[in-house]
Amino acid sequence: MNENQKPTGIKKLWSASVYSAKGLKACYQSEYAFRLEVWLAVVLIPLGYWLGENSIEQVLLITPIFLVLIVELVNSAIEAVVDRVGMEHHELSGFAKDTASAAVLISLIIFLVTWIIILL
Repeated sequence: MNENQKPTGIKKLWSASVYSAKGLKACYQSEYAFRLEVWLAVVLIPLGYWLGENSIEQVLLITPIFLVLIVELVNSAIEAVVDRVGMEHHELSGFAKDTASAAVLISLIIFLVTWIIILL
């Protein structure tokens, strides 16, 4: 394969999977909040499966847990890019970090509201 040619098919899928695993590992190692959320997910996903009275409730209890993890990953990526650009204070950098953090908060609220509505 030409070195300028990008992989396709199974090779591309494999490469994407390796990059994803590296991203999960890096975020887990560097972000306390993500580590905490991962361990909560390890407990809450089986609990959501057990507490859900039917498959719809199970999905509704489990999905917001993954949503929190996804949004935390995106938040960490935004913070890394902003810090890469420069560590000095800038209004737009603060805006990017604050709004990404707010997205995490909203995902946590979605999780809590969903669990409260279904379980109560």
